[in-house]
Order: sequence, then C-alpha cells, then structure tokens
Amino acid sequence: MCKGLMGKKLGMTGLFAADGRFVPVTVIEAGPCIVTQIKTRAHDGYDALQLGFEVVAAKRVNRPRQGHMRKSGEALFRHLLEVPVDRPEDYQLGQAITVDSIFSIGERVNVRGTTKGRGFAGVIKKEGFSGGRTTHGSKCHRIPGSIGSSAWPSRVFKGKGMPGHYGVAPQTMQNLEIVDIRPEDNLLMVKGAVPGPASGLVAIRKPKVAKKR
Repeated sequence: MCKGLMGKKLGMTGLFAADGRFVPVTVIEAGPCIVTQIKTRAHDGYDALQLGFEVVAAKRVNRPRQGHMRKSGEALFRHLLEVPVDRPEDYQLGQAITVDSIFSIGERVNVRGTTKGRGFAGVIKKEGFSGGRTTHGSKCHRIPGSIGSSAWPSRVFKGKGMPGHYGVAPQTMQNLEIVDIRPEDNLLMVKGAVPGPASGLVAIRKPKVAKKR
C-alpha cells in the first residue's frame, strides 16, 4: 500500500463528534495524486512511488521535468513527492491515488508543512525571551542582552537565540487523528492544527509508529 499523499491546506473548522464533543479540525484537499515514477528494490535499491500533485500549464514546468512527467501521461504537475510503498508492482504509471484508497477514519497520520513566514523578528517573538525590566531607568526592554564573554569562550555558541528570519521552516505534526474523509470532494479532516497558511502544500504520511493521544 502507498504510505503517503500530497494535499493543500484549506483552513480550520470544527465538527461535532457522536458523543456531542466539538472537535477542531484542519481541512486538507488531499490528492488525487498521479503516479509519475515507480522505483523498485531491484532497480533503485528501495520501493517507492513518485507522485505528482496540482496540474499546471506547460510554461510553468521546465523541459527536463516535462519529459519526465510525460512518461506517465500528458498532465504536468507543480509538485512531486516520493513516498514508500509495500508492493510497487501493484501500481502503474499514470494511476490516480485518492484519499479514501489509503486512509481511513480514526487512523493516525503525520502531516508535514511549511510554517508561515513572519519576516525579521526579535528575540522576544522569535525565541520567547522575557525581555528586560521596564523600571529603574532600564533601557534594555526588548534587546537580547549579552551573547557571550570576551575572555572565554571568545565566541558565540552555535544555536544561541538571536534576532533574525522567523518562519518558512519545515515542520511535522505527528499522530494526528483523521476525523472525517469526504472522497467525493477529496477532503481529509484531521484533528488539531497543521503548519502553514491556507493553500499551503502539505504531505500526509502514515506514521512508522502510531501513538495514542
């Protein structure tokens, strides 16, 4: 079975469970994804499928990628993703992988996306610093303060919290529960939040180890 799919985050809403609880969910347009390449253990050293998502015009794809994608059909895709598969011989080029064919309600999945960009940020917003005092003549309110000593270690340690670019980083939310699937609209609803803005690309994968939340 294919162990992953690409999708697009549509936004957040909520659903009422059977016991009356209100469950916050993220709505994802998951697939359909098209198989653009099949990798086998005999030829490539591992079993995997390369999937294409979101059809685009030819002017949006360079010619080498066009030649690669047209082996599976005439459609060209904006995104490609490689996912592991148990039996690659069960799939063929150009086959569509839908959300209801690999996922089920109640299953746990890992969702990977790119966080929202927040531009240049200071240490209070970016690193969670508490800031300096606001009394007794202090002028150090939001600055990072000292970042090291001149005598020893005479350098700044790697990983020190500093002002800088914040966001636009890959992030994975693990073991999110699938609350609902609507295959007629290619919609997948998972409990909780998913990184990234609305219309952001996400990858939904089966976890190696499913944990209870």
